[in-house]
Amino acid sequence: MTGQRSSERPPAYRVDPSRTDLALEFKRHPYGQHSDELQRVLNLFRSDPLPGNYCVVCTRPHREWALARFRQTSREPVDLLGPVFGSLAEAEWAVFKLRWRKHTGQALEIE
Repeated sequence: MTGQRSSERPPAYRVDPSRTDLALEFKRHPYGQHSDELQRVLNLFRSDPLPGNYCVVCTRPHREWALARFRQTSREPVDLLGPVFGSLAEAEWAVFKLRWRKHTGQALEIE
């Protein structure tokens, strides 16, 4: 036993930064069933430790969503970072791009 908590271990799966096809797949269809490979990426992104992880907050029902970050626990209010988006899909795409950069070390050049 190494004494490492599961959140401190390096992930077993790594995102290939050349697989922008997966990013495009997510952008086209942010909800619903994804390919197996994209689902692996999303599972990795969504399994990051809570503190500092990005999220989306609805700031005006059905009209406005903002980028935010979790604090240390889920009981604390999130930090609203802005920008504000006119659709949930746009906000989800922004979070996807931030997580992509975090996991690949490379920015997605797809708008």
